[in-house]
Amino acid sequence: MQPSDTRASATTPDAAPSATPADDRLRPGLRAFRRANLALFAAGVATFVLLYSTQGLLPVLSADLDLTPGQASWTASAATLGLALGLLPASALSDRYGRTAVMTASTLAASALALTLPFAPDLTTLVTLRALQGAALAGLPATAMAYLAEEVHPSALPSAMGLYVAGNSIGGMGGRLLSGWTAAGLGWRWGLAASAVLALLATLVFRLLIPAARHFAPAPVDARALARTVGRHLRNPLLVRLYALGMLFMAVFGAVYNTVGYRLIAAPFHLPESIAASIFAVYLVGTGTSAAAGRLSGRLGRRGTLYVSIGVTAAGLLLSLAESLACALLGLVLITAGFFAGHATASSSVGRTATEGRAQASALYLIAYYLGNSLGGTLGADAYHATGWPGAATVGLTAMALAAAVTLYATRQAHASRRAEQLGRLSAR
Repeated sequence: MQPSDTRASATTPDAAPSATPADDRLRPGLRAFRRANLALFAAGVATFVLLYSTQGLLPVLSADLDLTPGQASWTASAATLGLALGLLPASALSDRYGRTAVMTASTLAASALALTLPFAPDLTTLVTLRALQGAALAGLPATAMAYLAEEVHPSALPSAMGLYVAGNSIGGMGGRLLSGWTAAGLGWRWGLAASAVLALLATLVFRLLIPAARHFAPAPVDARALARTVGRHLRNPLLVRLYALGMLFMAVFGAVYNTVGYRLIAAPFHLPESIAASIFAVYLVGTGTSAAAGRLSGRLGRRGTLYVSIGVTAAGLLLSLAESLACALLGLVLITAGFFAGHATASSSVGRTATEGRAQASALYLIAYYLGNSLGGTLGADAYHATGWPGAATVGLTAMALAAAVTLYATRQAHASRRAEQLGRLSAR
């Protein structure tokens, strides 16, 4: 923990203070507010450059190491699996040792591991290092939002969160593009090296800029209390449905983005690897879609927005089956838009649904989300190897059929609950 964290813990209550004239949390116009925003933006870039660095070069890995798409996809799935398993421990450590300490250790450790990846002699070593890297990366997503919620004034929190998420988006896209473009010309080892250097630079920017936490109060790590909180969340039917939806939407995303590069360089398109790697720029569609999902949810409600998201994603998958580059690209746009809308709707609903232990509720959502990425990415790659693009699309369509079933069940439960309330009021009369 940093010395400033220790001083703050002696005088600052665990709960954030209410907005008063003496409230010294970060606001727009303050230099520390700008530094915090830029620092978390840089941390988001570093984290997601590393997390998705191999996804843009899977075809190159397959060609160089003689791997099937399913085997190569483990270099991406292992990292998201490691991250999923590390989220709850990292959140507990941040409660004990401080937000800035955990974020710094997380990004530095992951960047250090990234520097070893280009020297991996075989697939087993590469996958093992990627799993360790994912576990190291867990400290940032498990902690960053808690840091912002504690240190930033509530009136400025939406903009600060937005910039952090933008860093995640740009890092996710940048990691795929940078490694893919570099690998197309110089090989996958140089692609991973380029990602490592970019992530290390972003990590240094984060460490130099991040203001010391002044409103953090350390709490002991209570494994039993954590287990009780997690158990309560897993017994909440609505939260469980939201976790399932996050997993299913991310399964589609993993299946599609782990295999689309293979499809574009193969018949009938035969795109150069550098052009195929550029397809990850479609990721930017998600930035606008996530914001639009909030407005759509205000009009249609949560379940209405989920139905639209599922429909758009499924339509994109069906359209992508056509042997036309235009249809394939438009299908990818629709898949990406539907995924981000569904993810934004489900993830935002978790915070509103959980009445206690919101940090753990959000961590459980992220665990399901990244497990979905690992599962969908691996199943999609295996299906692509067996039957081509229709196999990967079928994995996605199956996930969306399950998501529709979960949402339909929730709709029926809500209708049944309303009918029971109406009958109760009538009988009371």
